[in-house]
Amino acid sequence: MPPRDNPTARQARLGGELRKLRERAGKTAREAAALVSTDQAKISHIEAGRVGVSEDRIRRLAVFYACDDEALVEALCAMAREHRGQHWWDDYRGILAPGFLDIAELEHHATRLRYLQPVTLPGVLQTEEHAHALFASTIPRLPDDELQARVEHRMKRRKILERDEPPHFEAIVHEAALRMRVGGRKVTRGQLEHLLCMSERPGLILRVIPFASEDFIDVTQTVLYASGIVRQLDTVHIDTPFSGRYLDAAADLDRYRALLDLAEQAALTPEQSRSFIHHVAKEL
Repeated sequence: MPPRDNPTARQARLGGELRKLRERAGKTAREAAALVSTDQAKISHIEAGRVGVSEDRIRRLAVFYACDDEALVEALCAMAREHRGQHWWDDYRGILAPGFLDIAELEHHATRLRYLQPVTLPGVLQTEEHAHALFASTIPRLPDDELQARVEHRMKRRKILERDEPPHFEAIVHEAALRMRVGGRKVTRGQLEHLLCMSERPGLILRVIPFASEDFIDVTQTVLYASGIVRQLDTVHIDTPFSGRYLDAAADLDRYRALLDLAEQAALTPEQSRSFIHHVAKEL
């Protein structure tokens, strides 16, 4: 099969982890290629996520790289078994930009999700009216069909919370995000009531950082920390109005775990947060 032009973030991550193992072992791409009877270009494509890799090759390469972490090897093999077209977000391929599909895929495979939202709310917790108002404000204005596709896709991301065993879900939201009147007073009130309802779900923790907090002022980034099956496969997603970035270097993971821990310490308790949200809704 020819190399993929646009590998998903998860496909690129699989290849990236194989590259890390190779480099840590001090092996060259040429040596790895010789082991599995292929060429150096094929190894480069595999490590870029542009070409798939079989479980057998992953296991052989892991031995060659002296990787004795069986849990990591099994997790990489599980990633290799995944194919495009088997999940709901694949229906939007060619309709929405790849970033929309990548975030849905990241949330789907995570065992734990931690969000830090300074001025917006987690997409998974947004109402349809709120999401519509957000996307309708995009500059330049979206065509009606893409606007509807974005809203529909965002609503389907809720599927992760409807599973028999949903991932542990934690969201830390700044007061600024609660007071943004996205879509007007009525839409905002409905969104806050929806947050209160969702906060009652088992396994879902919602915390608020109020304006009055003096312990946490780093509210410039929207952060999602997604825990993988094994810690080495944890991923941080940094969202901006124009693009998203994926980070998986150990130093970055340590930094954002510490940032989220600090935000959690500065936030209100879940019970206090529900009371706070209820108070903001009453003020509308």
